[in-house]
Amino acid sequence: MNKAQLTDAVAAATDTSKAEAGRAVEATLSAIAGSLAGGDSVSLVGFGTFNVRHRAARTGRNPQTGATIQIAASKSVGFKAGKALKESL
Repeated sequence: MNKAQLTDAVAAATDTSKAEAGRAVEATLSAIAGSLAGGDSVSLVGFGTFNVRHRAARTGRNPQTGATIQIAASKSVGFKAGKALKESL
């Protein structure tokens, strides 16, 4: 499911227009992204938890030359599914 399909599903489930559903989906995603950017986690009971994960700096290899390179530390988004979501699968 992509963003447009999600918007269509929200519009159908809430009996609203696609434009209103699109704004609701966009506002939800912006709120989640803003919270994660601030370093907080987002917990949706029954669905799961989004959090920021830190990757340490490490040494890697260039696949073309085999030369050793230094990979910088970075942050990424992690998701852990909630109990209800796991059971629904």
